[in-house]
Amino acid sequence: MELVQGCRTKSEQDKLQKQIAHFQVAWPSSAFCDAALAAFSQLHLSHNIGLLDSLIAFTALELDKPLHTFNKKHYAAISALKVVQPYPRV
Repeated sequence: MELVQGCRTKSEQDKLQKQIAHFQVAWPSSAFCDAALAAFSQLHLSHNIGLLDSLIAFTALELDKPLHTFNKKHYAAISALKVVQPYPRV
């Protein structure tokens, strides 16, 4: 959803849909949604974490996977989350 939200045109959105069609969507369980809500409630004012960022973080935690992102700053307040830069920026 966050990738689609970042699209600026219908053409970009169509291209994205084709690129991500081969990936499986992972949905967090109710317990991790509750944890995401608790973290969001605690951190959104002090650390500017967004609702989708909280859900993304807690999905990665539930799957026990690192989160690959360039936006390490948004996730820094969630200490249990391992954040990895996906590739070097040029």
